[in-house]
Amino acid sequence: IFSIVVFGSIVNECYVNKDNQTPDLLCIFNGNESACSYGIAVGILAFFGCIFFLVLDLHFQQISSVKDRKRAVLLDLGFSGFLSFLWFVAFCFLTNQWQRTTMSKGVSQGADAARAAITFSFFSIIVWVALAVKALQRYRLGTDMSLFATDQFSSEPSGGYPPYPSGVESTETYQSPPFTHTLEANPKGYQVPAY
Repeated sequence: IFSIVVFGSIVNECYVNKDNQTPDLLCIFNGNESACSYGIAVGILAFFGCIFFLVLDLHFQQISSVKDRKRAVLLDLGFSGFLSFLWFVAFCFLTNQWQRTTMSKGVSQGADAARAAITFSFFSIIVWVALAVKALQRYRLGTDMSLFATDQFSSEPSGGYPPYPSGVESTETYQSPPFTHTLEANPKGYQVPAY
């Protein structure tokens, strides 16, 4: 949602006319086209990345290979870390360019959108760092193998382990209990060595 706010506010209100004579639109962030383009690019990349990882999380239980599950978790970790870095750069870049912007009539019309883009790029840093930490915890949990083999456990916290499969049941009605035979102290034919 934060990425939609950032690139949506930049696209909709952060391009203004410099003056009434020229129809050219300039970026509100100090007239620097790179600032607007960078904010839009990171926002769109984050949006499509979120959709991809949402679909991956929905189908994670159907991935049968442990190696593929490990790769998916590592991909999530790497992408979250990379995007938190990109959002940090976007926040610093947009803030720097906004501080250098001289206020005019056109700039004041899009000032709220520029502040919203800066604010939500800061919030995006926090969210993507949290996602990277969560992916790191998920990766560390994978060494326990509970991440890669969750379908045999119940989803309830007090569920316990599944029962042992009984296989083919016997038709006998009586079985002797195990280890009930009495052992003789000196079985026949065996002599205790004297040392």
